Amino acid sequence: MKRKLKKQLLEGCELLGKANDCIHSSLKKGAINDAVQFMEECKNAADAIKKEVDEDTGRWTETASALQGYCRLIDRFQQQAIGGESLNLVEFHQSLARYSKKIFNRLKREIITEREVVFLPYKASMWDSLETVWKKAVETPNTNAVVIPIPFYERNADGSFGKFHYEGNLFPEYVPIVHYDDYDFEGMHPDEIYIHNPYDDANLVTSVAPFFYSRNLKQFTDKLIYIPYFVIEEFDIHNKKALENRQHFAQVPAVIYADEIIVQSETIKQLYVESIVKLTGEHTRKLFERKIKGTGSPKIEKIKSLHRDEVSVPQEWEPFLYKEDGQRKLVVLYNNSITTLLRESDRILAKMRNIFSVFAKYREDIAILWRPHPLIGATIRSMVPQLWEEYCALVEEYKAKHVGIYDDTVDLDRAIVISDVYYGDPSSLVTLCRAINMPVMIQNPAVLHGD
Repeated sequence: MKRKLKKQLLEGCELLGKANDCIHSSLKKGAINDAVQFMEECKNAADAIKKEVDEDTGRWTETASALQGYCRLIDRFQQQAIGGESLNLVEFHQSLARYSKKIFNRLKREIITEREVVFLPYKASMWDSLETVWKKAVETPNTNAVVIPIPFYERNADGSFGKFHYEGNLFPEYVPIVHYDDYDFEGMHPDEIYIHNPYDDANLVTSVAPFFYSRNLKQFTDKLIYIPYFVIEEFDIHNKKALENRQHFAQVPAVIYADEIIVQSETIKQLYVESIVKLTGEHTRKLFERKIKGTGSPKIEKIKSLHRDEVSVPQEWEPFLYKEDGQRKLVVLYNNSITTLLRESDRILAKMRNIFSVFAKYREDIAILWRPHPLIGATIRSMVPQLWEEYCALVEEYKAKHVGIYDDTVDLDRAIVISDVYYGDPSSLVTLCRAINMPVMIQNPAVLHGD
């Protein structure tokens, strides 16, 4: 049985006990008609509870037996009251009270509840931030784990909603998908909802559909849980400048509205607490210290569990990965971040063109796997549209000249696992690479390499 339904039925059982007091009070006052009416309403309520239990369990239960016995008892006293017979009010009240308590206890003990846990990813490439949690939910007895990819929009330069996206068809085949139009959030009222997009309407590049803003989802669940789709490079929490540079990660709507926030470490928890308290006031510190938990990131958990020989590589990638004699090349994972793009927009494309020319020169021994941030295209179109044509031309040139692998698939973990070295901008990929002891080199957009 769904936990919400069981809770409603238990509340109905408690109301039967209160109604018994009303019947007893009416009989004491000699208000027979009122007492008979209360009895009829109690029978109807008990019948309704029994019907719900029968339909949900599909079998005969002790709970149903107790409800049936309660109705028979009510019937007997009702007929006595209507016939003008003398009633033993103490016996009457005690008998109904015992039955009400029996119904409540049997329902509470006998009817097993099923937890409804809903996961609301928006980009398939970010599913790794929720996947291990989903897998644990699937393996947990009496738990229904539902994955519902949610739609999102790119934002136009003026902030209005632009291109519509839905990536439900891009998730791994082993993940059963439910369409967002086919799930009744109000009726189901899941026990827990997990999200990984924290921004609501505060992101200048994209926005999930407004129904799925954290402030709205909160009303449809007992517990809204936010897990960031990214990880943050660990740092000295006592370094004030470093803390200030990272506080924007925490000062987002989901941290305000979620009932629980799960981040990668105790250090990052402190970052979140200090940053959000700075925004909301010192009086909220205890609340956020309780809500935010530094128990670990599913992204790190997943990447540590993978091995190179377990991932499937597209056939068209193989000529880039292997030499003619079959030996494997050194694979460099090259990544661009949104932050660097916006800060260095005047010279980042020149840097990228320079990097690609160098890798093209050494491609017989070294393979470059270029994986731009999945939102980099939307970011350019929305925030630096003057770069869009040049960026597209750079992508096409990279592909046409067969410089290396261009990876815009949803599988981030594969790109990391098959690579040997990371090179590129500071980003959450750096933290993931370091988690598996991969060497990391950070590029300097101001430095161009000679041929």
